[in-house]
Amino acid sequence: MTPTRGSGAPDVVVTGLGLVTPAGVGVAETWSRALSGEPTAAPDPELDGHTVDFSCRVPGYDPVAQFGRRRAWRLDRYVQLALTATREALADSGLNPQDARSCDATRVGVVLGNALGGTSTFEQQVRSLHEAGPQAVSPMLVPMSAVNMVSGYVAMEVGARGPNLVTATACASGATAIGVARDMLRSGACDVVITGGTESSLTPTVMAGFARMGALSRRRADPAAASRPFDADRDGFVAAEGAGVLVLETAAHARSRGARVRARLGGYGASADAHHATAPDPEGRGAELAIRAALDSAGVAPHEVDHVNAHGTSTPLNDLTEAHVLKRVLGSDAVVTSTKGVTGHSLGAAGAIEAALTVLAVEHGTVPPTANLDSLDAAIEVEVAAKTPRELPIDVAMSNSFGFGGQNAVLVFTAA
Repeated sequence: MTPTRGSGAPDVVVTGLGLVTPAGVGVAETWSRALSGEPTAAPDPELDGHTVDFSCRVPGYDPVAQFGRRRAWRLDRYVQLALTATREALADSGLNPQDARSCDATRVGVVLGNALGGTSTFEQQVRSLHEAGPQAVSPMLVPMSAVNMVSGYVAMEVGARGPNLVTATACASGATAIGVARDMLRSGACDVVITGGTESSLTPTVMAGFARMGALSRRRADPAAASRPFDADRDGFVAAEGAGVLVLETAAHARSRGARVRARLGGYGASADAHHATAPDPEGRGAELAIRAALDSAGVAPHEVDHVNAHGTSTPLNDLTEAHVLKRVLGSDAVVTSTKGVTGHSLGAAGAIEAALTVLAVEHGTVPPTANLDSLDAAIEVEVAAKTPRELPIDVAMSNSFGFGGQNAVLVFTAA
């Protein structure tokens, strides 16, 4: 690798992971399902009568068991998922911000990504307003539905008193949050940042909106086969919910407490397409800018990338554009996957979930297969893992996230 630009800044490492996804509650369940290549899309009873009546929901998640009945009632599901993932990530890291012997809580930040906020709460309260009038609207409407509240609730949960914010860059939100967290650590503002993304917006109104846009797969007869990134027969994404949380630390802080380092977060790049509200730049110029910036900040040459967890939404335009950019920048040696074939597309959480899966790929030297990839689009010229996991040494891996509005975020992880 070439020397990292700005090498006077501290290295940033990953010491904890937490996942709540349609592939399972917890890192172990999610990783196992990702390796199996078994899709999670299924008919969704809440979408009965819709043009698109299937989605990817988190299975067997019980918020009452997690938080107790009263507290669960006061938290929108997007916050519940984030809190559960945070608990796992902190336990994995061995950190406890409420214990001064563990870390200085005033130097523990929280940066989480989210696209749409508490849409379930908002839709419920709109119904209450229309059916019973203003006095029926809950006083908890705003704190339950506002986008910023998830980072505030995580800080309350764990006692983190450092910088606290939410990033909202649509489908890139989780990756943007991780990149911002890296910047905080490198600037010296924090020793630790709890970061990632969360989303739970599988509500009738939101799903109807995506369907009207033509963004969703309409494979109603076989939902499990609907999310098929890079496949010649892809016709849209499958909406999902979930949360992914990473604990990031400066390498010096992790060493000082003898923490296990799972991977190094070497690079982050961000850009804008400045092109269209929902369609990617057909030349992929914005995505390319973000990829090259991430590689540059990591001190990594393009040919050194072993693996890419692609944005890979299963939409005709995104997959083709992204593949062309990867071919142009990296060549054809990196092994590409899209774990959205298994998990679906969890919007603001997707970049964080995929970042965690990229860390696991680096750790285990294993690339999960792209589910439902039966016939690679003939116009795609990159190596895409399909059918079975691909075992290979992974020293450098990249995770791509591209959002509506043309907002792009790319992360580069390297072996610890």
